[in-house]
Amino acid sequence: MDNSEENTVELHGDEEIIEVIDLNATEPGPDDLADDLEDVDFEDAGNGDDYNEGWETEDEMEAEAEQDDSELTFSKHTGCVFCVSLDPATNSLAVTGGEDDKAYVWRVSDGEVLFECTGHKDSVTCVLFSHDSSMVASGDMSGLIKVWKVETKEEIWSFEVGDLEWLEWHPCAPVLLAGTDDGNMWMWKIPSGECKTFQSPACQATSGKVLPDGKRAVVGYEDGTVRLWDLKQSNAIHVIKGQDGHQGALTCLACNKDGSLVLTGSVDGLTKLINTATGKVVGVFSVEGDKAKGSKDEEESNSVESVGFCNVLPLIAVAYLDGTLAIYDLSTQVLRHKCQHEAGIVHLQWEETSSVVATCSLDGALRLWDARAGNMVSEYRGHTSEILDFTLNKEASLAVTASGDNQAKVFCLQRPDR
Repeated sequence: MDNSEENTVELHGDEEIIEVIDLNATEPGPDDLADDLEDVDFEDAGNGDDYNEGWETEDEMEAEAEQDDSELTFSKHTGCVFCVSLDPATNSLAVTGGEDDKAYVWRVSDGEVLFECTGHKDSVTCVLFSHDSSMVASGDMSGLIKVWKVETKEEIWSFEVGDLEWLEWHPCAPVLLAGTDDGNMWMWKIPSGECKTFQSPACQATSGKVLPDGKRAVVGYEDGTVRLWDLKQSNAIHVIKGQDGHQGALTCLACNKDGSLVLTGSVDGLTKLINTATGKVVGVFSVEGDKAKGSKDEEESNSVESVGFCNVLPLIAVAYLDGTLAIYDLSTQVLRHKCQHEAGIVHLQWEETSSVVATCSLDGALRLWDARAGNMVSEYRGHTSEILDFTLNKEASLAVTASGDNQAKVFCLQRPDR
């Protein structure tokens, strides 16, 4: 290798291309070290001592990989763990779904498996407990959905749809909803299986959410359209499209506590605030941030990945693929803080009773941010690959994470003010 050649690191979406390294260059800045952990082979990192001189990336990553702040590691999965959910009644049980076509229901306190959700034919990408924790639903990419009774550990219902995009329980009834690749939303009573379908133009129903009143659902589609459905009448109350809608596929949805407002995020980099009573867009949020390094496609680099409302202050949080967590004031729609991550953010969740928001990202870390001050409260490491999903318990004292390193972990979230 010629030491005089220049070093360039280019990021294209999730792809990483590392070219020749200049050993005489000055020490790299933090942005240059934001390489995905999954691509580093720690076994081989030490080959060629000369190669590593003045270049600390592998050492730093190895140190981070060895650091484990978790209380418990769940290692039953033999592939990436894609999704995790906590039982809402007691927060004592978790369910995780993975690339190994399996879902497990297990105890958060000791990691003991209560039962395995067997019989899936593809990666399990959706898992969640019903509102009263009596049932758990698991859905795989091929569209096979199963429901299990937690008490008896038995499968009580299953159904096959088209390719599954999302799964959602009704907030107060034994009713399950799903969105599919063909644009349909399905709704079933469980376990009787009585069924309704809500048909849309043939493009993916990419995300969905039942509003707190239990009578309406908001669904986002691949063509940028948002529909507000009346679940009883099976008709669309409002359709937000064209200039009012998004110019790219919907990636995420969230509603505020009373369901009067919905946030929608899209690959177009915009977040829209919609009044659910009128169907009107009452706010548009965007961050004119730097492009992801080397990216030719700003839209792709700054896709909105997750959105959420704060319960205790008029604030919203928007997480972007370029690693920006933006905190906006809801009443003035002004950007209050930009909290920068070194890698793309996958998911965010507000604590129920505070102004702290948690994020997980592609660098394998879970972080807590104080949205009032805009600073990081704490950081938790332990995964050796990206965190793909996480959830907080009601008290925000525990987080359960799902990662590409085939593990789920339980973290105790210690905070000085608690």
